[in-house]
This record gives sequence, structure tokens and C-alpha cells, in this order.
Amino acid sequence: MTYVLGIDSSTQSCKALLVDAATGRIVDEGRSTHPAGTQVDPAAWISAMDRATAGLIEQADAVSVAGQQHGMVPLDARGEVIRDAMLWNDTSSAPQAAQLVEELGGPAESASLTGSVLVASITGTKLRWMRDNEPDNAARTAAVVLPHDYLTWQLGGRKELTTDHGDASGTGYYCPWQRKFLPQLAAQYLGHEVTLPRVAEPNEIVGTTASGAAIAAGTGDNMAAALGLDLQPGDVCVSVGTSGVASAISDHAVADPSGLVTGFCDASGKYLPLACTLNGAKVLDFAAMLLGVDHSGLSELALAAPPGANGVTLLPYFDGERTPNRPNATGMFSGLRTDTTRADIARAVVEGLLCSMFDAVETIERVTGSPAKRVLLIGGAAKSEAMRIIAPQIFGVDVVVPEPSEYVALGAARQAAWALSGSATPPQWSAAGTTVYTGDHDPLPVQRYQRLRDMTEDFQALGDLQL
Repeated sequence: MTYVLGIDSSTQSCKALLVDAATGRIVDEGRSTHPAGTQVDPAAWISAMDRATAGLIEQADAVSVAGQQHGMVPLDARGEVIRDAMLWNDTSSAPQAAQLVEELGGPAESASLTGSVLVASITGTKLRWMRDNEPDNAARTAAVVLPHDYLTWQLGGRKELTTDHGDASGTGYYCPWQRKFLPQLAAQYLGHEVTLPRVAEPNEIVGTTASGAAIAAGTGDNMAAALGLDLQPGDVCVSVGTSGVASAISDHAVADPSGLVTGFCDASGKYLPLACTLNGAKVLDFAAMLLGVDHSGLSELALAAPPGANGVTLLPYFDGERTPNRPNATGMFSGLRTDTTRADIARAVVEGLLCSMFDAVETIERVTGSPAKRVLLIGGAAKSEAMRIIAPQIFGVDVVVPEPSEYVALGAARQAAWALSGSATPPQWSAAGTTVYTGDHDPLPVQRYQRLRDMTEDFQALGDLQL
């Protein structure tokens, strides 16, 4: 029996899946937590990976690491970490991001060069922040890597720094069209030339572990999830966790000068345009708290109300929003009446959250030029029966809900099996159990949401509306 190990080193924890390389069957798993915060010592990731993979990595014939995207890990000339890694969710570099967009010639040129309009999450902006705020650390930086690069390097005995096209495409100094790093941009951001990892191909073996397992190139977490789900052209993955993410496989690189879509590469040699929203499952948390019910009760209430929630509409921008770009926006209910029921409010919350994700899906469709044929719904919010049933009414296509699984770690395992096989294409594993939800598209909730969204654009952008 041949086993492969997929590792998901995410923001909050490290998960590991030991998988049968031939079938994709999960044999065993482990996990460990990461420290909280937006700046973390990478040594904590190594410790968590050691705990999560204990007893598993020794059984694996190949291993691959999928890591949280964008984190900046600066190394000195000896390969030692200079300072705590700045994670994707550290927004300290927001001023530097705006400055760099202007340096690059504006949003359109930024997207054309790097696939993305630079924002604070992007690695390159953190290099500029370090140059501006920690010049001594910046001067000592001889190499810069991403979290998955660092862990892959550690697994292989620190022999060669490597990355992959997927994770590299989120740095702000990589060109998706040329499929290569732009080292001159990294030097511009940091203030001097810096060593970047070698970009390995998706099915390449880049080293071996101490136990003799082959090490695949690894990738970013979003790319690994797409590989774990076996996302196909025409599919749009909608992941609703703390935030919301819509992503799709594309045969060509994309550039969105609006900045709403980031033009990443995927982990298979194609591309993964991606749009994010700031407000995901926490919108359901808020509604459950407001109505004094648990999530099951919220779902039951929502399904008890008719489509359109008797005219009640929610704009779910509780913590500002990114799609559309309204950092100062707040949440808003419209259409409340004296006869509005708790069920109406619950239904409006679910419809509003799904309409917000529909904005992200439409943005992906606009940039790729390809309409969604079906939506794969994953994430914590996908556990809500109301979300599952109402989703096809909002999206207008079938909604497929895969069986819950650690798809990032599973995608990493699939990449490990691919590298081990030497094949030109990833292995075809039996798909996990899925449930397909269908329903007639109901344009009314979407139209009401869009009218409210567009009507409030000016004053929500200014943040001067207080209810």
C-alpha cells in the first residue's frame, strides 16, 4: 500500500491527512493548533507540524505542504528567521500597499504586472513595510519565503528554497502571464536585491524527508482546496467561513484593474481567479444571537419564511466589505414593518449573505468571461440547511455540497500522489459524497439586494450613515 501525507498549515492550526495514494481514501489524520495573532514565529509552525504529523509522516511515501498564503518569512544569510512572520491578515502595510500601487503606475498596471492590485495582505507590501519601519531587519534580509516554502524547506533538511506557481502568484512580485518571479519588484519593495525560492512545477519532487519520503512542491491553501475538490472549468467554489471566497479554474491568466479579483495561478498549471468578501458565517452568528436561537433554529426560521422574506432585505457589510470595496460600510436592514416576523429577519439574513457571495461569483464570471455552470458550497456556513436550500434560488445554478472534509490537506495529499506517480496529470480519486441542491432562480431577493447595495454606495463608502 502506498500512502501520501497532505499537510494544511493554516492561520489557526496544522492539519495532516494520511491518504491512500491510489484511491484518495483517508487512512489517518492529526492536528495541532497555531498561536493566535497576525505576526507569528515560524518555529511555532514547525512544532505544530511535528505534532500533527507524528506517527503519520513515517508511513508516507510522499508529502506535500499547503500553507496560508501571503505570509512574509524573512531569512538572513544563514537561513535564520529575522523576525516573526507577518501573516496575510496583518494590515500594517496598508499605507505601503497604496504607495506601491502608485509606484507601479496605478491599479491597472499593478494588475497587469502581478495579477493583483496590491493590498495589505500581499507579501510584497510587507517587504516595503519592513523597509520603512525596520530598516535594520530589511538590510539583513537575504531571502524571503512564504509559509509553505519555509515548511517544505525544513522538511527537506534546509537544502533548497522552493515554491510553486500558485503560492508565488500571491506575492506581488510574480507575473502570472510569464509564470515567473519578477525579482526586480521584490528588490524595489525591500530596497535591495533578495534571494527568492526556485519555482517548481506542480508535479515536481523537490526533496526528501529524513524518513525518505518524497517532498512535492506544495502550494497555497486556496490552490490546494481547489485541487482537493477537483474543481473543473465551469465550477465556482464558494467557501463561506469567517470570510467568503469565490474561486474558479481558468485556462488563462486574468487581470482585474478594479482589484476585486486576484489573478492567482492554481496548483495544476492553470489559473485560479479569486474574489473575497469580508463577511461570511459571522453574519449567521450575529443573526442567531439577535434572534436568540442556535444555528439549527436560525435555519428553521429562515425556511419558514417565503422567498424574498416579505420584503425584508439585509446588506451584510457588518465589518466593511471588499466585494464591493467599501471598507467603512456597515450592515443594514431594509423593508422592516410592524408585521415583520423573526422568520422574515432570519430569511433576509441568509438571502443577504448569499447575495453578497453572488456578487463575488458575478465578479469572477465578469473577469473570466465564463458563466458558472454549478456552484460548490463549502465552509462552516455550508452546514446550514437554509443556506443549502436557498443557495440555488440566489445563484441560479445547481449547488453541490461536498461531504465535509479537510480539502486543503486533501489537495496537498493529491499533489503528493501526483508527484510520486510521475504522471502528467493529477490522480483521479473517487469523489467524496455530495448532495446536489436545485431550485428555480428567484430574481426578486437579488434585485432588492442590488438596489439597496447601489443606493447606499455613496454614503456607505464615506461611512457617514448611522442607524
